[in-house]
Amino acid sequence: MTQKVTPWEVEGKIDYQRLIQEFGLQPLRHLPEIFQKNVLFRRGLVFAHRDFKQIAEAIEQKKSFVMMTGLMPSGKFHFGHKMVAEQIVFYQSLGAKIYLTVADIEAYNSRNPKMKELHETAIREYLTNYIALGLKPKNCDFYFQSQRSQDGKKANAYYRLAAMLARHATFNEFKAIYGEISPGKMTSALLQAADMLHPQLPEFEGGPIPIIVPVGADQDPHLRLARDVSQRIKEFKFVQLSSTYHTFLPGLKGDKMSSSDPMSYIALTDSPEEAAMKIKKYAFSGGQATLEEHRQKGGNPDIDVSFQMLKYGLEPDDVRLLKLEQDYRSGKLLSGELKQYCIEKLTAFLKEHQQKRKKAEKVVDRFLR
Repeated sequence: MTQKVTPWEVEGKIDYQRLIQEFGLQPLRHLPEIFQKNVLFRRGLVFAHRDFKQIAEAIEQKKSFVMMTGLMPSGKFHFGHKMVAEQIVFYQSLGAKIYLTVADIEAYNSRNPKMKELHETAIREYLTNYIALGLKPKNCDFYFQSQRSQDGKKANAYYRLAAMLARHATFNEFKAIYGEISPGKMTSALLQAADMLHPQLPEFEGGPIPIIVPVGADQDPHLRLARDVSQRIKEFKFVQLSSTYHTFLPGLKGDKMSSSDPMSYIALTDSPEEAAMKIKKYAFSGGQATLEEHRQKGGNPDIDVSFQMLKYGLEPDDVRLLKLEQDYRSGKLLSGELKQYCIEKLTAFLKEHQQKRKKAEKVVDRFLR
């Protein structure tokens, strides 16, 4: 199937080299040594960037910078969402001020018109899991697009910027970036541009400051629009946005995870027993049709969902992961054995994480003040 990658739809087998060329990205190389501590960077799962050099320099020189990202409050928080959460926590550990927005306006305009339900999902599913994964209230600005701040000056500055950006984008530009576009999606896109840029306003960080926005490749159209309009609006001297792009963790069935299909993902609130059932029954295998054929030809870890889950962080030991890959490719390790190993790692993670979730529920209010 021909690949399709937009903020609202991802289809087909994704060719990341092709995305680099089509989107005008740069391969991510020559990272500061400290990034080797993070499994997503170390294993090349964060694969491309725009203007990352200024972030690397800020980290090395211990200068102030911002990490900004948003969450779409739709459905359960699953292992695909966990990738962004881990980057948030990592950048916070490197000294970043975190700006974390709930894209409730975008969700309202494109997915779910029940605002109260969107807010409940954002807190119960997303923020609670972020905290359990290590997000700290210190140096973190968590907000809803629909309710930017109780501080009138800050709220006015944010919404004023979003409105002013509209002057610097054209309908043809929206069509070129997004394809088919509705007024609701145009409004959401301009508000997201304000999300990415507004930390540089005097009312927030005092002025221009480097900002890193880590996203999946499907969100790049939002970055392209924000980067373009930020350089056209002359009332502000914005530092150009930086961004990084991570690969997609495949859904259990081998294609994209779908919030409408609980059997396509492992939610972080799934019980260990439920998660084990999903892996056994639904996790796409890279093994051969018969035991004899598998021993002879070996398996393909590149398409095996159990292996991919281990690669995306369930197995933090690179040496152990390489051994699993080699044994699977050679046919020494069977598909069922690989699934069982994944289940053991997954069970240990879920038990520990769900204990942390209980503690996180008690501190959620600190992020909402």
